Amino acid sequence: MKIPSTVPHIAELHAPHSWRTVDFISDLHLQAGDTATFAAWRRYMESTPADAVFILGDLFEVWVGDDAVGTTVGAGDTTGAQGSFEDRCADLLGQTASRLALFFMHGNRDFLVGPRLMALCHATLLADPTVLGFNHQRWLLSHGDALCLGDVDYLQFRREVRSPDWQRSFLARPLAERQAIARGLREQSEARKQSGAPYADVDCSAAREQLKAASAQILIHGHTHRPAVHDLGHGYSRVVLSDWDAAAAVPRAEVLRLTATGLRRIPLL
Repeated sequence: MKIPSTVPHIAELHAPHSWRTVDFISDLHLQAGDTATFAAWRRYMESTPADAVFILGDLFEVWVGDDAVGTTVGAGDTTGAQGSFEDRCADLLGQTASRLALFFMHGNRDFLVGPRLMALCHATLLADPTVLGFNHQRWLLSHGDALCLGDVDYLQFRREVRSPDWQRSFLARPLAERQAIARGLREQSEARKQSGAPYADVDCSAAREQLKAASAQILIHGHTHRPAVHDLGHGYSRVVLSDWDAAAAVPRAEVLRLTATGLRRIPLL
């Protein structure tokens, strides 16, 4: 299967000349029960030297709507002593955005993050994909799920839940009902993971076509949880971000850092 030969318009973002360091993270899958990963993320967000942080999807294990965040966000309490888990996440995002540029791209778990959360956190929502112009080079940024063409069932689900009609209908349900639905979907996902069923990877031809349309040579994405650099041929490549799990037997928490000298992976644990 191939994506259509005509690729939709690709958004562009040009970094200010003042930027020296740009960080990329994705697939943290933050949730209230995983305190170790939240703590690792908090330490990173409070200490990164980057001029900009790009969160390329699945920051949250699930996001059922911006109304999960209360009206008292902004008090600056990220220790967990007060407020809901969503409130603490929003507070930390807002604090980080007060000292650097913060960008967010939807993933397959948090595609319902909306303008209210972005406004509360002073973050910028990015289209998927987006070209970043930095250091006289064009970098194509994506979550990556739309390029996994072999996962036909998921792509059909993705088209459905990304439609405005579906989202309006879902967000009109009570918050508690949406949270219950999300728990059920997480249980299904965990069951598939435990079964060992293989997950589709990014389609190389689709990735090359997007890179060509974007006049870029390197695609940076998450989603697949297979951190590596893949040669796509014809001068193109893709760099896959690591997922985070600070409670795993071998803890994972990694940042991809871009500077004038190129890309390097920064392990945090």
